[in-house]
Amino acid sequence: MSEQNPYEQLGVTENSSFEEIQTARSRLCEQYKDDQRQLQIIEAAYDALLMERLRMRQEGKIKVPEGIRFPEKRVQPPPSAPPQPTRNMPGWLQRLIDTPSPMDIWLPAGVMAALSVLVYFAYPALQMAMVLATGACLYFLYRKEKQLGRSVLIGLLGLLLGVIIGGLLAMPLAGVLAGISIRPDQFASIIAFVILWLVSSFLR
Repeated sequence: MSEQNPYEQLGVTENSSFEEIQTARSRLCEQYKDDQRQLQIIEAAYDALLMERLRMRQEGKIKVPEGIRFPEKRVQPPPSAPPQPTRNMPGWLQRLIDTPSPMDIWLPAGVMAALSVLVYFAYPALQMAMVLATGACLYFLYRKEKQLGRSVLIGLLGLLLGVIIGGLLAMPLAGVLAGISIRPDQFASIIAFVILWLVSSFLR
């Protein structure tokens, strides 16, 4: 069988259609399914015929039906999605950042918003509101990890950061704040509440 040309190896003629070539290949593969050497010869002959038909098609001598498998055009599996680059985030930072549930976002937000309203409309309650906001932040942090020391440390750092940022923003905005009847320390407190909300919601 190996001394014959590809047409003879598959038992077809030069006038055979692609369907006839494919049928002959399938029949021979079934016939020689236990003979690896013959199967290789059959596949080689089949690929040789397809390459010849491809050349003839490119030369405009024949029309090839769509969907015919040519050796160099075998369907390749779709490329897998490129792996997402891993974030080069330090381990300690990954352990610190939380992916909060909606409840972990909206509940602290509601508490801090209520305290902001209290500070705006009841200035004498400012210190009490700061204490309540800090306590609420500690509670929400502790509820996540059940680590009191860690919660206190993060909460106090959040409070300190909020007071500093609020104070820095209040000084250049003093004129604007006066126009809307907000004292600088009220504004600084509200900014601190926002920072405490971020800390209690997105850290752990």
